[in-house]
Order: sequence, then C-alpha cells, then structure tokens
Amino acid sequence: MEKVVKSGSADFTAKAGKEFAEELIPGSITGLFGNLGSGKTQFVKGVCEYFSVKEVVNSPTFIIKNEHTGTDPVSGSEIKIFHFDLYRISSINELTELGFSELYSDNSVTLIEWAELADEYFRGNINRIYFEYGEKENERIIKFS
Repeated sequence: MEKVVKSGSADFTAKAGKEFAEELIPGSITGLFGNLGSGKTQFVKGVCEYFSVKEVVNSPTFIIKNEHTGTDPVSGSEIKIFHFDLYRISSINELTELGFSELYSDNSVTLIEWAELADEYFRGNINRIYFEYGEKENERIIKFS
C-alpha cells in the first residue's frame, strides 16, 4: 500500500520523518529517492529527532556516511542511525569496495540518500521513499511504498 504526504515546508518534511521513524525497527534499511533539494536530508533530520540524536544532522554528500547515536524510545536502548549519501558512488563494485555490507547492523537504522545502487545491492529488500517537487515553491510530495 502506498502512502502519499504533501509537505509545504522543511519543518513538515522533518515531521513526516519523525512519524515514519515510529514504525522503524532496528536493522531496517530505507532508501530515499529524489532529486537534489527534494527533502531527503530534512526527512532524515526528523528520523534522528525521533531517536533523540543530539548531533547536528547534515547530508554526508562528501563523506558518504554519517553515524549518529540515539535512543530507541520504545526500549530505551542505544541505537545507531547510519545516514548514507551515495550520490558520488557510480557502481555496485564501489559499494563492495567500501565494505558497504559491514556499514550497517541489526542494532541500527540505516537511511540511504540516492539509493538506486543500494536498492540493487540489497535486491529490492529495502523500504523505499520517493521525494518529488510539488507545484508550489516549497511543496514536496513524499511517497512511501
């Protein structure tokens, strides 16, 4: 079942991320698909807010991966949030060379921007969220599938 959310601001996009995080379980991997500036990082900020991450959350465009530590509000235990940006990665071989399979765990939530290669790497076994520009300047369409 597909769910569609229309966001009119960066704050609302973050709120959608926070609400989505309520459904995440440790070990989950979510691919974020969409053009530059379509809301992916803002959404990740909301997920991190749900897990009470204290660090500043930015896109890891140049470093590929950010790792944050948060708290699972259900269990109270520590949880890692891995935030990837694969914009600069051009092949599955590069993911393998980076040791991608070792960069997530069962005690983490993994969020991947520009996730086309990750989707292929995991053979489609990831959550997918699509971000699109809306008709108005700050409007974004977020499609969960």
